[in-house]
Amino acid sequence: MAPTRVVHPIEQESYRILRSRVDLTHLPPLTRAVTERVVHASADLDYVTGLVCDEAALAAGLAALRAGAPVVTDVWMVAAGITGRDVVCPLAEPAVAVLARQTGLTRSAAAVRIAHHRVGPGAVWVVGCAPTALVELIALDAAPALVVGLPVGFVGATESKEALRASGLPAVSNVGEKGGSAVAAAALNALLYLKETP
Repeated sequence: MAPTRVVHPIEQESYRILRSRVDLTHLPPLTRAVTERVVHASADLDYVTGLVCDEAALAAGLAALRAGAPVVTDVWMVAAGITGRDVVCPLAEPAVAVLARQTGLTRSAAAVRIAHHRVGPGAVWVVGCAPTALVELIALDAAPALVVGLPVGFVGATESKEALRASGLPAVSNVGEKGGSAVAAAALNALLYLKETP
């Protein structure tokens, strides 16, 4: 059993300020936890209206995490932000570079393909950097337990998240170009920390 996470007073104060600025008590509990954690991590209240959460998808993701499902990330920056869980991220492996050269995929997309072969169905996927990784994941028919799809950028990020929502996969995403590694990790951590949210 993992040790109980100690919530730092700075984090407690951040949540107090957040809750003084916006009331999210009307949201379902998992959606609220994810939204608050993302806003806390980004100091960006636009995520209150920009996040697209589905309570049933979050519940399925939470159940998968509690059952020990693998967590896969597109880049190590996302992995570094996820606490208390081992993460699969083959991005730096030589086989990824080889596959990318052979197929014309980006390295992030190639890493998703390799990770999929490694973990199979039922994994929790967290994409916070590369829109091409999210596009590849959608194309793979990977049968994920949950996809946290929050890549950032001016090229392909908005479109990849629209494709994720259109795919019908159980997911958390947002509308627009915003996103990033810290935000994606925060969304997953919200589920991992659920009983400990300040």
